[in-house]
Amino acid sequence: MVHLPPIYSYRIMQKSIVILTGGGPAPGMNTVVGSITKTFISNGYRVLGLHGGYKGLFSPDPNFVELDFFKADDIFNRGGSFLVMSRFKPTQEDFDKNFNLKFFQDNNIELLVTIGGDDTASTANRIAKFLKEKNFPIANIHVPKTIDNDLPLPQNIPTFGYQSAKGEGSRIAATVYEDARTSHNWFVISAMGRSAGHLALAIGYTNHFPMIVIPEMFNKSDISVEKILNMAVSAIIKRKILGIDYGAIIISEGVFEGFSPEELKNYGVRFSYDEHGHPELGKISKAQMFNDILDVKLSQLGLKVKIRPVEIGYEIRCITPHAYDLVYCTELGMGVYKLFKQGITGCMVYLDLNGNIKSLYLKDMQDPATGKIPPRGVNIHQDKVNMIFEYIMHYITPADYEAAKKYVPDPEKYDFKKILNW
Repeated sequence: MVHLPPIYSYRIMQKSIVILTGGGPAPGMNTVVGSITKTFISNGYRVLGLHGGYKGLFSPDPNFVELDFFKADDIFNRGGSFLVMSRFKPTQEDFDKNFNLKFFQDNNIELLVTIGGDDTASTANRIAKFLKEKNFPIANIHVPKTIDNDLPLPQNIPTFGYQSAKGEGSRIAATVYEDARTSHNWFVISAMGRSAGHLALAIGYTNHFPMIVIPEMFNKSDISVEKILNMAVSAIIKRKILGIDYGAIIISEGVFEGFSPEELKNYGVRFSYDEHGHPELGKISKAQMFNDILDVKLSQLGLKVKIRPVEIGYEIRCITPHAYDLVYCTELGMGVYKLFKQGITGCMVYLDLNGNIKSLYLKDMQDPATGKIPPRGVNIHQDKVNMIFEYIMHYITPADYEAAKKYVPDPEKYDFKKILNW
C-alpha cells in the first residue's frame, strides 16, 4: 500500500475552485482574481488559476497554478492579467471528446469561475448547459468584463474595466486635442469598441470633440466609408465657418465591422478574421487607414487641412485599474462566493444600483436562435446622448448651406442628419 504524505492527501480531498480568464484584458482582471482567491481561501477552499482560458478545460494536460494569499495580494491592484488569456472557442467536437472532467475530479473542484466578455460569457453558457446535461456537480459563475461596456447588465450597470479604460482614453484624447489647439490641425482617432460605441462616445464627449462616429448612429442608414468621410468633412467645414481651424474626429472601431468587404477592397483595405468570425481589427491601425482615406478626400475637395492619426486601443487594456474598478471588482469577487454559497450556478454576478449582489442567468440573456449573448449598444434615444449630438458636436445643417458653398459646391451632401437619414 502506498502511503501519501498528509499534506498531499489533504489537498486531494480539499474542496477547490478554478478560475479562468478569456478574451482580451481589461483593467480589474487581477482585482477580480485576487478578491475571489482571498475570499475562498479564507473559507477553506483551494483556488486554482487556469492559464490559457477555455483551452485548458479541453486539454489533457491543463496549465494551472495554485493561487495563495501572497499571490492574490501581489496582483489584486495591478493591471493586465496574471492568468494567461486566450480567445479559444471550443467546438461541439471539443465538448463531445475533449472536455477534461478528470481535471475537475482529481482536484475536487466544485466551482468554475469564468471572467470575460460576450464571447467568454456565451461559452460559459454552453459549459453550464453541458455540465447540467451530463449531471456533473460543478457550479459555474461568470464575471462580466469588457472595456467595451457591451454586456447587457440591468439598469445600465457598467462592465468592469470600462470606467478605467474610459478615464485613460479620455486622458490620452485630452492631450491629443490640446495638440490640435496648439498646432491648428486635426486628428483622426479610433477607439476600441467592437460591437458598441460606449467607449468612443465617452472619450469624445469628455473632450467636446466636434465629430463622434459610433455604429449605433446608423439606425436608419447603412454604414459606409463614404458616409463617415462626409461626416468628417461636415465637422471640418462647420468649424471653418465658425472660424475654428482645429479639431478631432473619433470613430468607434465597431463601424469598421459594418463596412462591406467590397467597399473596403475599393479603398484598398483587407481584414483577416479571428476564430469567432470577427475582423481582426487590432492588426491594422484604423486611425491610420481612415486618416489616409480622408486625406485623399480633402485633397479632392481642395481643402487644405493637416490631419494626423491616433489609435486608442491596446494602450488602455492593461493599465492599473482606477479606484472605481478596484472597488467594483473587489465587490464582484466577493459576490462570486456569496452566490456560490447560495447554490446559484449558470449565471453572471453583478452589483445592482443599491449595492446588492445579484445573479443574472446566462440562459435568460442569450439569443434563442444563436445561443449567443447579444451586445448592449448605446441608446441614442436618451437625452444624455442626444444632447451630445445637438449641442457638443459640430456639423453642417441647412442653416449653413450658403456659407458652406465657399468650401463645397453641394453642402447638402455633408448635412450630418441627412447623411444618417435622421
